[in-house]
Amino acid sequence: MVLKSSHRPTYIPNRISDPKYICILDTTLRDGEQSPGVTLTPEEKLDIARQLAKFGVDVIEAGFPAASESEAETVKLIAQEVGNATTEKEVGVHVPVIGCLARCTKKDIDIAWEAVKYAKYPRILMFIATSEIHMKYKLNMTKVEVLEKAKGMVQYAKSTLGCNDIQFCIEDATRSEKEFLYEIIGEVIKVGATTVGVGDTVSYNLPSEYGQLIADIRANTPAIEDVIISTHCHNDLGLATANTLMGASFGARQLEVMINGIGERAGNASLEEVVMAIKCKRELLDHLYTGINTRHMVMTSKMVEEHTGMKVQPHKAIVGANVFAHQSGIHQDGVLKNRSTYEIMCPEDIGLHRSNEFGLTLGKLSGSHALKVKLFELGYDYDGKELNDLFSRFKSLAETKKVITDDDLIALVSN
Repeated sequence: MVLKSSHRPTYIPNRISDPKYICILDTTLRDGEQSPGVTLTPEEKLDIARQLAKFGVDVIEAGFPAASESEAETVKLIAQEVGNATTEKEVGVHVPVIGCLARCTKKDIDIAWEAVKYAKYPRILMFIATSEIHMKYKLNMTKVEVLEKAKGMVQYAKSTLGCNDIQFCIEDATRSEKEFLYEIIGEVIKVGATTVGVGDTVSYNLPSEYGQLIADIRANTPAIEDVIISTHCHNDLGLATANTLMGASFGARQLEVMINGIGERAGNASLEEVVMAIKCKRELLDHLYTGINTRHMVMTSKMVEEHTGMKVQPHKAIVGANVFAHQSGIHQDGVLKNRSTYEIMCPEDIGLHRSNEFGLTLGKLSGSHALKVKLFELGYDYDGKELNDLFSRFKSLAETKKVITDDDLIALVSN
């Protein structure tokens, strides 16, 4: 497949020709909606899907159609609108792959295909568990039965329904027997799978283990070079981003992520963390890159926060309110002299335009340099003895208040 000058694959049937390109699959609308307490209306899901397309997401997992008629209709709506360039103005814009989830049953797959087939690039993501504990206690199936079910359903989706883009997702892969993984992946590739998802479903792996698992699958699975390997990492141990990046380092070329890192239990790998880590550490990551327009990052984060009701904690990496805020006097002095002393990213790179130029937050640890700059922003120019006097009174006030506001500073000057 020939890539356009933007290096964005217009479709991902088997694997893209640029081995350094990382496909981003966003599953906010499916796995993200499984966060406890989150329910998205069809209008909200469509709104987020439109924004994800603008953001440059390669694959949007739009939902789980078998869950309800409303869900199936919403996936269909996203496939029809976001999954197509329908007007002259839209021709040439990025059209993402629209995918939806299905269990390995004909009923689920039929419903999924009926919902997603209207997209220009439709994908079915079917899943089954392969770990001993899941097969025994959840599925009540043997290895042979799981293998036959996987093969049969991939073949059904491809040959009977005519779906040419099938992602086979392995639930609880990191607690599965490796030899069985090699076997089942090899078999689904034979019958038409185009992407293989390796799920760290309960965040069982350390980064080194997950990277090694991806490497072992690449080394021991027949015809693995004909498909894309995808990561899907949960965050129960706080390692989802690290595991995802390690998966990319060892050959995964699709990364499954979510806006703000939401998802079941402790959430999933955060899109903003994964994408910005690849962007900031590209040389150490073998020059991998994505097609994400990072200037849409803050806007997308806020939209998901608003629609889901899941507030982003202030110290959340990349999009948290405190990321570009500096309260310590030492840090404030450094930033005032050169931003790169304490900022490894430019806020503009993620679409953040702050009114406070240097991100100064005044508190009891702030120094006189920060106070002087903050006062200047408010229209006051103090130095020498006057500044020292104001700083002394500021420190006394800061011992009693957690946050010093502009009004507090104006009151200090007035007094």
